[in-house]
Amino acid sequence: MKKIMIVDDEQISLMMTNHILSTEYDTICIASGQEAIDLYPVEQPDMILSNLQMPQMSGYELQQKLQSLQSRRIPFLFMTTDHDEEMAGNGLDNNENDFISKPFRADILLKQVGNILQTVEHMKSPQSVTETDPMTGLLRKSSIREEIEKICGDTSGALLLIDIDNFNSVNDIYGHDMGDKILIRFAEIIQSAIRSSDLAGRIGGDEFIAYCQNVHDESVIAEKTSYINKELLTSAKEYMGYSMAIPLGVSIGCAFSPESGTAFETLYQKADKALCTVKQNGKHGCSCYHEQFISKAEAPKSPTHLINAFQLLRERNPQNGALLLSFEDFRNIYHFLRRISLNYPDYQKQIWLLLLTLHADAQGNLPEEIVKQFEVHLQSSLRKSDVITPYSDNQFMVLIFSPTKPGVNTAVNRVAQHWNADDNCAKYLITCELDIIQ
Repeated sequence: MKKIMIVDDEQISLMMTNHILSTEYDTICIASGQEAIDLYPVEQPDMILSNLQMPQMSGYELQQKLQSLQSRRIPFLFMTTDHDEEMAGNGLDNNENDFISKPFRADILLKQVGNILQTVEHMKSPQSVTETDPMTGLLRKSSIREEIEKICGDTSGALLLIDIDNFNSVNDIYGHDMGDKILIRFAEIIQSAIRSSDLAGRIGGDEFIAYCQNVHDESVIAEKTSYINKELLTSAKEYMGYSMAIPLGVSIGCAFSPESGTAFETLYQKADKALCTVKQNGKHGCSCYHEQFISKAEAPKSPTHLINAFQLLRERNPQNGALLLSFEDFRNIYHFLRRISLNYPDYQKQIWLLLLTLHADAQGNLPEEIVKQFEVHLQSSLRKSDVITPYSDNQFMVLIFSPTKPGVNTAVNRVAQHWNADDNCAKYLITCELDIIQ
């Protein structure tokens, strides 16, 4: 018999709900969110039916905390009294299927609970195992496409294309085992951001997709994006250390059905265009497809040779922090800046060349991953106007624009302070040599 945990601070409502469900399910009655968190590992219910508005901890907060502690998606059904107002307060769409309004009829409650449990059982079936990604447990690309295709024509909703920004740096610096851990955790975060009635899948290395039924409000998508970004960064720092300087985040492109179409391929292409908009505007955000905006953006223009030249030269997906270049490219910039310094007095004594050296620890060890971490740290600690390049196995050259030496010292001190804030990094000493380009 399936087990359901009922969480409600209202005693009469708790007793009535238990009376309805206990005819078909094993039930546990809980009076507060904290008690539910304490008893969940012991009881291991198949789903939770929770009052949305409770003192100390709301049902929505209970869901987020439990799923974070258990690192998996837990089926929830929320009970509400003022349906629209309560969900608006939580940034949720007012047509979500995982809600039931009080007072409710017994047959309606049993039907909604049955639908949720049936969905969970389907995901556990032997057939679904072959349809899921073995690492993350989400649906594979072909399976998620088929599942979304089945419902997007009949059910309004939001198709989300979800990319992890700068994920390759995790593999490069911390190794593929750490990269796998981040992917697994990211899948859990996506599941915690959507409902049990929604769909989620992995379509590539760091590319994911979701379909949120009956969601058609951009503010809901923005709130989900903010939540995923926050949880991803928090988890990454827990896994890799709080000095982790990789600008991890998430970019989400969204297309609504039926506004932008009802066929999967149509929605996918439009969500992809919206995703490109995010990528071209700094990442770490979301964009929803709008026919009128996209059509204007794609309207034919009168090309000129100069416009075409700018398009070829424009930096793709510019990153925050310093510009990292190969030594050859760095040397070309150095020669160009030296010419400026020699020929234009206004720029003299403003361009500085630094040589930063990372030293081994007391045992003479300097792991390659620490050097790579220092490279990422330099990028994030310095400004967009600064340029860096690897010079040797443990040294980096930096070009800095500053009218005074104290200004350069401030930049170097910032690098050192942030680096030394992590005990694991602080044992690798940084030294600096610097001089003006002249």
